[in-house]
Amino acid sequence: PNGPTFLTYTPDGTKLITAGSNNVIRVYTTGSDGEPTNIDDCSENNTAVAASNSIFLTGAEDGSVCVYSLETYLYDRLLTRCTLPIRDIALSPDCIWAAVASDELEVKIVDTRDIVNVLFIRDLPKPPKHLSFHPSGSYLAVSCTNGVVYLYSITTEDPTLSTKFEGLVRRLEGDDEKSSRASWHPDGRAFAVPTATRDVQVVSRDDGEKQRSFSGGHMGDITALAWSPNGAMLATAASDRKILIWETATQKIMARYDYAGVINIAWHPQDNIFSFVTSEGELFIYPNFLSSDNAQHLQRPLQPAPFIHDPLSETSGNTRKSLTNGLKGPLGDRTRRKGTPDSLDDILGPQSEGEEDDFVEDDDGAGYLDDINGYGKRRYNQADGFEGPEGKRRATHQSWQPRIHQSFQPGSTPWRGNRRYL
Repeated sequence: PNGPTFLTYTPDGTKLITAGSNNVIRVYTTGSDGEPTNIDDCSENNTAVAASNSIFLTGAEDGSVCVYSLETYLYDRLLTRCTLPIRDIALSPDCIWAAVASDELEVKIVDTRDIVNVLFIRDLPKPPKHLSFHPSGSYLAVSCTNGVVYLYSITTEDPTLSTKFEGLVRRLEGDDEKSSRASWHPDGRAFAVPTATRDVQVVSRDDGEKQRSFSGGHMGDITALAWSPNGAMLATAASDRKILIWETATQKIMARYDYAGVINIAWHPQDNIFSFVTSEGELFIYPNFLSSDNAQHLQRPLQPAPFIHDPLSETSGNTRKSLTNGLKGPLGDRTRRKGTPDSLDDILGPQSEGEEDDFVEDDDGAGYLDDINGYGKRRYNQADGFEGPEGKRRATHQSWQPRIHQSFQPGSTPWRGNRRYL
């Protein structure tokens, strides 16, 4: 039937689960042309779905979050209940914790093995719309309806706010088909969010700085986005009836597809299969979705997130490279450098009478001309020691240290790798 529809793959990619506005959940087996398994014993108006390899969870407008078995395809138990409609469910990478977002001003993080064990995020000013676990499971990104993305550390029993990202996403209602989801790149160093300008902005997790962006592709508001399993590509869908596949490294469009009303998309965890659902309740499963040339990107190892100045590709500024002077043999074998054909002496010609080579006068007694050797250098005097003659100015500090200035404009980057970009 017409209405919002949601989908998810199991982590091993063997099954695809869909849920929507009717009271039927369908489980499809990857690679099978047979009919899906229908589960009728479920709530109506489902608004979210998430899955592990053995169970899957659904959330509904009645505020219930239910657990179903993928072995028996039967209702198992009630995980939790909220007083207002469920908006999103996210499973941690180890599938132990389930984060639940509703129209309430809190997020519940429930232990799927023991529903009594619950963590709460209760300091949200507006209801949450999307939830996204970090690949390590240590952080949870919460996109709220006020246009702010909150990053919480959930390594302790009391989740703590790590960073607040303002001005990234637009304000949206909880049931809006437009997306403000923070989608984590598989390497965990950054996440991508759809912006009000119909672009996708990549943001660094550590310092919150904006990195590369995927721009100029869509003419309508973005409704869904998802990284490929290895992070080499990004898929986006929008209200302009387009699905775009972007190359992560270059932020260039690799492929375009024309489909209307796409509101949720999903990559297969291993194979070249792409699935999406529409606001009309339609499900599309496309084997060999990418061309043979583009499909090669799926075979690559984990690719890095698109940073402007990638810390992984920069060498440390604290290590000084050794300089090579090209000299071989002891220093005593060195001879005085001879003039080149274009030396100053050859250009000016011979000196006239009265001109002197030694134009520097030792008028302050600092010892500039004392005991000059054949190379134009002062001879070593044991009385001077290793610090040089008394008249020579000494450094006031043991070693030079850089002066780190505060950023004076929004584009300034933090001090990192012994440098700062202004």
